[in-house]
Amino acid sequence: MEKLPPEAAASAQAVENPGLRPPAIILVEPQLGENIGQAARAMANFGLAELRLVAPRDGWPSEKALAAASGASHIIERAVLFPTVEAAIADLHFVGATTARIREMVKPVFTPETAARDFAGRAEAGQLCGVLFGRERSGLENDEVALADALVMAPVDPAFASLNLAQAVLIVGYEWRKAVAGASLGRGTEFDGPAREGVQLNKCIPATRGELLDFFAHIEGELSQAGFFKTDEKRSSVVRNIRNMFHRASLTDQEVRTLRGIVVALTGVRRSRHRVE
Repeated sequence: MEKLPPEAAASAQAVENPGLRPPAIILVEPQLGENIGQAARAMANFGLAELRLVAPRDGWPSEKALAAASGASHIIERAVLFPTVEAAIADLHFVGATTARIREMVKPVFTPETAARDFAGRAEAGQLCGVLFGRERSGLENDEVALADALVMAPVDPAFASLNLAQAVLIVGYEWRKAVAGASLGRGTEFDGPAREGVQLNKCIPATRGELLDFFAHIEGELSQAGFFKTDEKRSSVVRNIRNMFHRASLTDQEVRTLRGIVVALTGVRRSRHRVE
């Protein structure tokens, strides 16, 4: 496998298994350079680096493609041109064809998600994979789809199933990234690492039960003095509801201190008014 240039290497740093070779993206007779550039940008977003072009209508290289790539110029500059689909897939072990119709072909049908998992498994075994994307207006021809090992179909609205080229590439790239990058989200900086799904506590720690109980005693005492609890009969249920609200918030120790400061500030204002009156 040829080493990626420095511009492309950053996109692979967060991938937990950077040794896996992503599937090649193969655009069959793309019509506009702008669409090729936007597809390259979508590739770069999700760690895809290998772009193959089959007979682009307006020729190659394309300044419009380079401009539309918007930072993904390394993909455009390294794109490889082929005269036919057969030539573009000759070195690949497994090929998926994107389509919105099954075309009465007896082939495995994958969603982009299952296709990405399959590609990742094959890449681990040393196989080279690729995905065919058809023309902007008409998609892939039946004979081109027949060259593939499987169909890749997104769960689009049947009433409006057509995706533009960059959208289709982005969906496949997104699922590939999910399959190989683990739980890492976004990008890391010198100040913070990649995000993870769920609440990010970072340097904060959850409040202890003791800190929460002290806070409850504090706020409930102030509410009693303010006459918030109208009757003794309902006090217990109201207190439980208040406590449950704060339990659901999963407060940190700093947040509990902030809330107690808010209570002090509010009750201090109330008491000052009473003294003036």
